[in-house]
Amino acid sequence: MSTAITFSEYGAAEVLRPTEVALPEPGPGQVRIKVKAASVNPLDMKIRSGLMAKVAPARFPVIPGLDAAGVVDAVGEGADVAVGDEVLGSTAGGSYAEYALIDRPVAKPAALSWEVAASLVTVGQTAHRVLGQLGVQPGQILLVHGAAGSVGVIAVQLAAARGITVIGTAAERDLERVTALGATAVRYGDGWVGRVKAAAPGGVDFVFDASGAGVLADSVTLTGDAGKVITIADMSAQQHGVRFSAGTADQGGQALPELVELAAAGNLTLPIWRTYPLAEAAQAHADLEAHRNQGKAVLLP
Repeated sequence: MSTAITFSEYGAAEVLRPTEVALPEPGPGQVRIKVKAASVNPLDMKIRSGLMAKVAPARFPVIPGLDAAGVVDAVGEGADVAVGDEVLGSTAGGSYAEYALIDRPVAKPAALSWEVAASLVTVGQTAHRVLGQLGVQPGQILLVHGAAGSVGVIAVQLAAARGITVIGTAAERDLERVTALGATAVRYGDGWVGRVKAAAPGGVDFVFDASGAGVLADSVTLTGDAGKVITIADMSAQQHGVRFSAGTADQGGQALPELVELAAAGNLTLPIWRTYPLAEAAQAHADLEAHRNQGKAVLLP
């Protein structure tokens, strides 16, 4: 037996409770890890609250969590790793636990902290995927809404490194941080359209909405083409003819190794705001839902 955080009903953060669970057994291609760090993602809270119930009904009890990093302690048939290896990846069955299963483990370089290793997985793959879906090219202008958020931070850095001109909207407190990532930072809120036009007098080629802040209609107007706007956070996308990009897996198997290599070399940064003991998962959810964070929250079992 081991300890995990579970919830047995939809609700506020308080439904998350430490629970004794059986050790998960790895299937073909899987590994079981002793979790060193588990990332807290906004999707975890949407699932816990029931916002995703129509799309993917929960089978209670649920162990939340999409990403983890840790030390391999059991190996399924066909998994090309060994007991004792340090790995990270997407979990099968939840990561808020002392032990978790990973489907396609990626080796963790020694230069990468456990906290960053766990945090890169979903947000990094999401940023990588959306940039590919947009097809934005060097020399073009990309507007990133929510540039100070975890997905936005990575999208800005990846795009800037590819020679793309990036404009990033963010709160006043985050403008300096977004500028340091290589973007022209623009304060969001009333009047943001005018501020973006001032920053890009020649227009914006593509828009990546990672904020869900009701910016889609104006974003379509800015580009002149709904096909050049993608959101990962605004469920009204269809009303505006905008694509909603969903999914957590690295379908091609290449994004996560690339992201890990960049981060280990110091060419990709992801701020860790705070770490919590596993038992304080409910507090982590409450803090993120209150928008107290400036970076990733991570659980340390």
